[in-house]
Amino acid sequence: MAERGGRGSGHGSLDKSITLPPDEIFRNLENAKRFAIDIGGSLTKLAYYSTVQHKVARVRSFDHSGKDIDNEPLYEISVQEEITARLHFIKFENTYIETCLDFIKDHLVNTETKVIKATGGGAYKFKDLIEKKLGLKVDKEDVMTCLIKGCNFVLRNIPHEVFAYQKDSDTEFRFQTNHPNIFPYLLVNIGSGVSIVKVETEDKFEWIGGSSIGGGTFWGLGALLTKTKKFDELLQLASKGQHTNVDMLVKDVYGGAYQSLGLSGNLIASSFGKSTTADKEFSKEDMAKSLLHMISNDIGQLACLYAKLHNLDKIYFGGFFIRGHPVTMRTITYSINFFSKGEVQALFLRHEGYLGAIGAFLKGAEQDNPNQYSWGENYAGSSGLMSTSPDVYPMQRTRSGTFDMLEMDRLERPLVNLPLLKDPSTYIPDTVDLTDDAMARKYWLTCFEEALDGVAKRAAASQPDSLDAQERAEKFRQKYWNKLQTLRQQPFAYGTLTVRSLLDTREHCLNEFNFPDPYSKVKQKENGIALKCFQSVIESLDSLGWEERQFALVKGLLAGNVFDWGAKAVSDVLESEPQFGFEEAKSKLQERPWLEDSYSQWLERLKEGPPHKCALIFADNSGIDIILGVFPFVRELLSRGTEVILACNSGPALNDVTYSESLIVTERIAAMDPVIHSALRDEKLLLVQTGSSSPCLDLRYVGKVPLCGLCPTAAGWPKVWLWSIPATLHTGNCFCSPIRTCLVWIYRPVTLLRSYSFWPFFVAFCVQDTAGSGAGSVMADVRSCRWPKPPGIEASFHLI
Repeated sequence: MAERGGRGSGHGSLDKSITLPPDEIFRNLENAKRFAIDIGGSLTKLAYYSTVQHKVARVRSFDHSGKDIDNEPLYEISVQEEITARLHFIKFENTYIETCLDFIKDHLVNTETKVIKATGGGAYKFKDLIEKKLGLKVDKEDVMTCLIKGCNFVLRNIPHEVFAYQKDSDTEFRFQTNHPNIFPYLLVNIGSGVSIVKVETEDKFEWIGGSSIGGGTFWGLGALLTKTKKFDELLQLASKGQHTNVDMLVKDVYGGAYQSLGLSGNLIASSFGKSTTADKEFSKEDMAKSLLHMISNDIGQLACLYAKLHNLDKIYFGGFFIRGHPVTMRTITYSINFFSKGEVQALFLRHEGYLGAIGAFLKGAEQDNPNQYSWGENYAGSSGLMSTSPDVYPMQRTRSGTFDMLEMDRLERPLVNLPLLKDPSTYIPDTVDLTDDAMARKYWLTCFEEALDGVAKRAAASQPDSLDAQERAEKFRQKYWNKLQTLRQQPFAYGTLTVRSLLDTREHCLNEFNFPDPYSKVKQKENGIALKCFQSVIESLDSLGWEERQFALVKGLLAGNVFDWGAKAVSDVLESEPQFGFEEAKSKLQERPWLEDSYSQWLERLKEGPPHKCALIFADNSGIDIILGVFPFVRELLSRGTEVILACNSGPALNDVTYSESLIVTERIAAMDPVIHSALRDEKLLLVQTGSSSPCLDLRYVGKVPLCGLCPTAAGWPKVWLWSIPATLHTGNCFCSPIRTCLVWIYRPVTLLRSYSFWPFFVAFCVQDTAGSGAGSVMADVRSCRWPKPPGIEASFHLI
């Protein structure tokens, strides 16, 4: 291994020829607290927990008493240090284990643990080496228990963990929506042999069968047949082979299909059957392919039989035989599809190689109860599926193999499915799959590339007193650029590619280089300017007749959301024309009728129906949006007798208003407006935080807020919970089942500046129930645009 802080001396015959930058692979090793390791036949997976010190943006209200507040900032912005937890998982070839252990030992500083949890067959083989190198006692854990714990963990915490493999389709990887109830399922672990395990709960699982014919059989017989000793090289041979040259097919026996049994003529009747009659040598490639089909078909049939026997419809495959290899996933998929007659899908895991290490780590961390928290994948520090991220170059090797990484950050609060969704397993928060749509993918990746310089500039400008801000901004720019190039080549790297994931990756990269809130000063300025206009906007609205005011309020909502610095066309205007304001935005709105327009029904509902009991509103942007768009609308609802809950992001994302900022803004508005003041005093208006720092909305991962007094209890619900939801919707549908007893608004005008015309995009969920007797009607319709139409061109206003 190259030095860079490590030892360069030799250690026997093990490979030392890789470059291992500590800040790219074994990241934050100096703050590692706990270790676990899973050593298989060819790969080692290391897990460790570290504490990460990073910067967070805080706001604090000034004391404006006796001051000229018109010339004072609205609040103070400070950047503080905060400690959070991070899980690191690293996968590498056993060839490098001794040198990697040396590297870890050299960089350990603050570790508190004296024990390392170990699993896998190699835990016995390398026990003495690990204890010698690290000075830690090896505590071996049961392999299957670790696999199950690891599998449960990734299924719960990673949205796009599960996929089906479809080699001949436009999208090879078809990611599945995680069901909130992950149990029961069948785990088929294909190592040297095959273990089939039924998993019923977090701690209850049962080995129900298996086979001695597994990965070891393929490797062993393959080596005998082809003289190829390496597993990956054997798979390479199989990928180039034609099994029909070796296998006897149904048509070879019967001259065609066996119609009475419904068997196609191309089905394998006998693996290696032609070797008994053909007087010729078979190629290594053809023999390897025949062997692969023989073993995969056997495993697939076994898995199907056990799934039917135990009435299970979820079968996950893992083990070194899979390892993300397309050729093995394809043969397993075909086998499952054939034997189940298409009723069961073979499902694979994006991080299946880490399951044992994750489980071993969890066993060692039980006293900290990591399962009580929610964890999120950190895209900035993770390698993608079948991807060596450009970030980790240079990585010079003289042998095959890669170092892959997975990092997961502990979230501030547990996130769960919104319980009011009719069927969370069918809810899809993103309607445009950029993995599948090549033209849309090209369009959006180009958009993010073109905006990157501006984001880096904005990040540096947010910390004018920092001497290294420019340097860190450039590192951010380069890292995110590299991520975008990876996604151009491998759009499936981090699951289904969506605008959401592109935005989240950018936020992760910004945080990686200590830019917690690049738009903090923009928001501070815009909030101050908008507050100065609030009273005049209210006076203007109050001077209108009732019906005219309702339409003006809706236009205000749509126009306010124009001020989204995440939209490049809008940000260009706001940069070049700082005088562009609320009135200018309203004048550029598209005229009715909108593409999806139910404003008339909404107006009729207000005229004829009683006030809604409760309204839950998810705020988006700071400044004009929340102050001049949302708050006048909130004020109107309060005046009608509707109680209002205003939910804002817990952490910063773009120029979205955060919960802490909303508290200050609301306090200032209440000082100016008696309706807001009395609603706050009487708890008719509540502000809550969402638990999210994402620019996008995903109802599968929300923080819960107990608001027992605000809504009547629906039948069968022992307690009423309203669930705060990540603000703003950029990318997808929010189809929701009837929501009980409350009015829920998710307003999101996604705007496009096109020849100075704004095309608003609006969605809301509304329930008309005022007495808690049952759910009213719900309308939710978000139409994401596809190429060649730019995003947000469709105008939608959905209210009931």
